[in-house]
Amino acid sequence: MTGMPEVDFALDTYECIVLYPGAAGRALAPETVQRLQAEHIEHMQALQRRGIILVAGSIDGPARRPDPPLGFGLAYTGSVDDVRSVMEADPAVQAGLYKVDVMTFLCPAGSLEFPLVKAQS
Repeated sequence: MTGMPEVDFALDTYECIVLYPGAAGRALAPETVQRLQAEHIEHMQALQRRGIILVAGSIDGPARRPDPPLGFGLAYTGSVDDVRSVMEADPAVQAGLYKVDVMTFLCPAGSLEFPLVKAQS
């Protein structure tokens, strides 16, 4: 990270996950894509049950670039590298259907709540 912003309030630090179309996606058979998407959802749900992923979902909207984001999520582990590692273990990422980017996300402390995480605890 290039550095913490200088603000006069506390910040929470999350790991931001962004999924993009992968290089192999267009070449995969439709039934393979369907299977990989189901495996991806199972992988993400397992990460959420383990408390690694706080929230994740699809992004829908007009394509403003050649490889528009397809999905977004937030984790709260303290390690971009750890989150990148578990995301790269996603079967859909390994097969090239998706590629993943993980970066740090900062926001005012206490500004986000994740009621589904609390309900699962």
